[in-house]
Amino acid sequence: PDAFLRAVPEHPLLAQVLYNRGVDSPPAVRAFLDGAHATVENPYKLRDMVPAVRRILKALEKHETICVYGDFDVDGVTSTALLVTALQAAGGRVGPYIPDRVDEGYGLNSEAVVRIAGQAKLLITVDCGIRSISEVACAVEHDLDVIVTDHHSVGKELPPALAVINPRRPDCPSKFDRLAGVGVAFRLAQAVLRAAAQEKWCTLTLEQAADVEAGLLDLVALGTVADMMPLLGENRDLVRRGLAALNAQPRVGLEALMLQSDLRAGAVDATAISFRLAPRLNAAGRLGDARLAYRLLRTQDPTEAYTLSGSLDEFNQRRRSLTEKAQNEAEAQLAAVLPDDPAIFIVGSESFDHGIVGLVAGRLTDRYYRPAIVMREEAEETRGSARSIPEFNISHALDAVSELLVRHGGHHLAAGFTVKNANLPAFRASLQEIAGSALADRTALRPTLEIDAVTPLPDVNWGIVEQFARLEPTGQENPPPVLLARNARVREVRTVGSGKHLRLVVDEGATGPVFDAVAFQQGEWAALLGDGSRIDLAFQVEINEWQGNRRLQLNVQDLRPSGSE
Repeated sequence: PDAFLRAVPEHPLLAQVLYNRGVDSPPAVRAFLDGAHATVENPYKLRDMVPAVRRILKALEKHETICVYGDFDVDGVTSTALLVTALQAAGGRVGPYIPDRVDEGYGLNSEAVVRIAGQAKLLITVDCGIRSISEVACAVEHDLDVIVTDHHSVGKELPPALAVINPRRPDCPSKFDRLAGVGVAFRLAQAVLRAAAQEKWCTLTLEQAADVEAGLLDLVALGTVADMMPLLGENRDLVRRGLAALNAQPRVGLEALMLQSDLRAGAVDATAISFRLAPRLNAAGRLGDARLAYRLLRTQDPTEAYTLSGSLDEFNQRRRSLTEKAQNEAEAQLAAVLPDDPAIFIVGSESFDHGIVGLVAGRLTDRYYRPAIVMREEAEETRGSARSIPEFNISHALDAVSELLVRHGGHHLAAGFTVKNANLPAFRASLQEIAGSALADRTALRPTLEIDAVTPLPDVNWGIVEQFARLEPTGQENPPPVLLARNARVREVRTVGSGKHLRLVVDEGATGPVFDAVAFQQGEWAALLGDGSRIDLAFQVEINEWQGNRRLQLNVQDLRPSGSE
């Protein structure tokens, strides 16, 4: 609206993008662009923060050993490193425990709990524990106090811990329930550091406690982006501050990993985390030992950091190979059922590696726009990973068949589970029935692409790029703006990447600017386009840097022949 444009001094295109995304008042624009509202978020708005802090302060006073129990993905590893760092800074005796993906699986397990009870008096979970009812009960039986911090969906009952901090609790007064596990751990660390400094439980001053907090923000950024949490509200502000810290003075381990990933300080954004840093950190927990990633995040030794980052890179290369092989096998299994148009894809094999089943499920969901489950089958039990689409809550679906499962947990779009092999046929049939009912009209199932604004190619310039930079960090639920240019002319077209991808040169006419464009996974268009073809382009504007030269490039999200709408 004209009144909105007059009240917002930003570039009209940026104002239009914000308005279309629901940021539709001048105060909301200021809050979104400045982010000041989130920096003072009170950690005590999270339910059970008071008893959690009180118990940790008691552990500090009595010099009790504290165990921080994490997960093997990036969110879990960063959560573990963050809380161990914070508690040690407060004078705590604390050590990490990260379970083995293959031997122990996700979350708390009773065998580990019993071992920990022999060494520690307080167990704090990070990024796990919300569904670990019996395991927490086991800890209590062994005189081990438990604080659960998690962000996964809450089950029918809470674990019997002395504190359960989870923004998804129905009774949690926090207005923001989309924190990553590392975000929840950070709020606990904030509260403990401030209380310990204020009440003189440690030698830290308030200023020193604030410095420790600031030094944790890079870990918050890593875990939040890697776990694909929405970059809105608190998350957006925390990630923005974390990226600034990471680029200004990266910790020793991350500096080595950036070098291994061909990244320089100052060039790390959310996209770089998603596609370069996070896959390498995740690879350790997928195929090896997640403690390698933990050690990298904690080390102060450049030589050790160099060695660890090299190991992570090797794991990541192996992960790529295994994922490609498993995807091919999964596609072969699907070929037999695709004619029946199943509502949910369920595939499994004893050859699938535990660490890559989630990646394969994600690829199947992306390709076919269906919920997908990929399982590693073993002698007595099968473990699986699920990915879904917005139209189908996979976490609720697993809740509905929980009597068939050993354990399960996750979010509406991603989840994991363990099932006894004897229950596999019933599990498959029940999920197909649930999905078939929820997704009855499968002809209507297709991904949607949200267009932020219609923008002729001559209007695409460096000024737009500078304005859109104010939306950073971009990512989940805050993507880079997608613009639509109608009736663009194709000047050149060719495929790259073994025919999978498309490279284009486009303009709008004889006198307008000329742009290079890339369209990933859209190589099939090459046979239908030629010089002079007219197309409508949905694209994001990128900066392509090569040998010191910077040029604007269009990242094509979708295209169609002009006039075919």
